[in-house]
Amino acid sequence: MANSANHFGPRPMDEVKKELLSRAKEMRNPFLHTIYEEVAPVIRDLKSVEREEWARVFSALAAPWEEKAARAEADGDGSAAMKNYLIAYDCCHLARYPAPNSPGKLKAYRKSQENYLKAARYFDPSVERVEMPFRGRPGEGRVSVGLLRKPKGAEKPQVVIIWGGIDAFKEERPTEPYLRAGMATLCIDMPGVADAPLAGSEDGERLWDAVLDWIGQRPDLDSNHVGIIGGSTGGYWATKVAHTHRERIRAAVNHGGPAHYAFAEEWIIKAQRGEYPFELAETLACAFGRSSAEEWVEYSPRLSLLDQGILNHPCAPLLCVNGVNDSVFPIADMYLLLEHGDPKTARFFPGGHMGGGGAQAMILAWLKENLR
Repeated sequence: MANSANHFGPRPMDEVKKELLSRAKEMRNPFLHTIYEEVAPVIRDLKSVEREEWARVFSALAAPWEEKAARAEADGDGSAAMKNYLIAYDCCHLARYPAPNSPGKLKAYRKSQENYLKAARYFDPSVERVEMPFRGRPGEGRVSVGLLRKPKGAEKPQVVIIWGGIDAFKEERPTEPYLRAGMATLCIDMPGVADAPLAGSEDGERLWDAVLDWIGQRPDLDSNHVGIIGGSTGGYWATKVAHTHRERIRAAVNHGGPAHYAFAEEWIIKAQRGEYPFELAETLACAFGRSSAEEWVEYSPRLSLLDQGILNHPCAPLLCVNGVNDSVFPIADMYLLLEHGDPKTARFFPGGHMGGGGAQAMILAWLKENLR
């Protein structure tokens, strides 16, 4: 590990700015609702990615949109209120990105949630914020927070539990395609991020006991037809839950997640200068209760699903999806999953992390088939 310390310095700011401007123009994460003409000058003026200054400059963009939203609300214009609250939410979302790992970023995250829930009052179907009791260990939280949406006209719909990774939380998960297909969506946070009641760990799959128990107690949800989707780092948990909770779910999707090779020091160093432009190792460390890239290098091998012996156990139907040139998590991890345990379905796309825009429709079609 001693040699790895030299590999975790800050990425050159010209590279960071170039990637941020590209994402902002193309409306790619973390730019979901922001206005390019507003965020571009802020990006160009950045001197570093120092966390408190980052949170300050992007949070400052939110206030005018909050005021516009409140005025629209007072005028009875729900459509404008929703749009403006979403822009305000996204400015705060950007301010806490990639993780709320400083006081300013945490404040920005809470403000982003506030604006998101104000916008969600105008969503159709509506959003229900739910708290699922979690029987954790000393020092852990007592509830897991979720965002539930149910399709119109469905008396007891199938349920898709959706979560992201180290930087995309429950507020950012796509739900509309599943709602249109007649499925309820429950968006949650994976262990170690946002509102999750526990840190990522070798047994963080305990979180899904609480989530599945809660679904089972809802008479308006079909607990016998539950699917799960984990995106990016969250795909790790989808694979694990497909094995550990296989009798309680019908289908699982690992969309771009790690399994084994991603936790090797050699890969971690390589990925630090891959397509992810921010603090990859540091943000992964944060999600798993560590505080630095060096601590992540030391700890992460313990997460290997191969070394834990998980992969040779039976599992629920599992779909593995990624881009073959992913530089965040190696495609070799997906091939490894295909080589162990029960047969699995796989679809790999040209390109980088998570395989691009074509993956979503394919995932939906596969879930519809397997949740029948």
